[in-house]
Amino acid sequence: MVPLSVLDLAPICSGSHAGNALRNSLDLAQHAEGWGFQRYWLAEHHGMTGIASAATAVLLAHIAAGTSTLRVGAGGIMLPNHSPLIIAEQFGTLEALHPGRIDLGVGRAPGTDPATSRALRRNSNAQAEHFPQDVAELMGYFKADPSCQQVRAIPGEGQNVPLWILGSSLFGAQLAAHLGLPYAFASHFAPGQLIEAIKVYRENFKPSDALAEPYVMLGIGVFAADSDAEAELLASSWQQVFVNLFSGTPGQLPPPIVNYMSALPAIQQAMLQDVLACTVVGSADKIASEINDFVGETGADELIITSQIYDHQARLHSYKIVADTLISSRS
Repeated sequence: MVPLSVLDLAPICSGSHAGNALRNSLDLAQHAEGWGFQRYWLAEHHGMTGIASAATAVLLAHIAAGTSTLRVGAGGIMLPNHSPLIIAEQFGTLEALHPGRIDLGVGRAPGTDPATSRALRRNSNAQAEHFPQDVAELMGYFKADPSCQQVRAIPGEGQNVPLWILGSSLFGAQLAAHLGLPYAFASHFAPGQLIEAIKVYRENFKPSDALAEPYVMLGIGVFAADSDAEAELLASSWQQVFVNLFSGTPGQLPPPIVNYMSALPAIQQAMLQDVLACTVVGSADKIASEINDFVGETGADELIITSQIYDHQARLHSYKIVADTLISSRS
């Protein structure tokens, strides 16, 4: 089994608030560290009532301070929302505080709606099309030679902050390959171009100072429980999120509903089957079998697991089942 990591969206559950979500994230990270997960990533989203990770770098500082060995990072920072200099300074600061433990994954999506995106950027020229140039500028700020930069990132300059390219299409695969950077594909919610993107990345990869060979990390949704029926129930919260999102009524993470999927219209069932094609649901044996099959089919170098479960204890238990089945068995 390849290394396993955690992707946390810091879910705000129905009837709860951001403070609880952030405390739950730290608790999950501390457990994940003890269970042997490789890294713990948080994703930048804005204006979403069900996600508490908008100030991603601030939350990463909180998680890193509460753990000691776990790699902590962004999966990812939506780079068009920010000046590359600001991101270099933020992650340079994180690396200075927690040497050798910080990752920086960057993406080109806004992570929000158009109105919020405009409010974030304050600049109509800050477009996703500039993403490759922004990535190059960001990489420049981390270089050790100050003579290459008139503007310097302090902290940041000369620090080894691993940079990842995130994507859900062929664009990110091509850029990561060209720059010789590790690539993380968002197959946990956008599996459509997964196989083609991996192929493009590996076939076009150019070795760099950062990476000698291609390295692919794939997102996968996992809902594990003591029985298949209980796991199906837990997964219904995440299914509701996508139905609500595609219906134009996003909100907080709702409580699970018995037999939710079977009660949906056929068109919504088909949508969920497409969107959640890289999601596994079940008890330990089923989870282990399907995750191993997924790795075998894709050749993934690492998996990053998201389990957006309404009850925090059930979410911990889901990750613990994965750890007991697929991490502990390696030792």
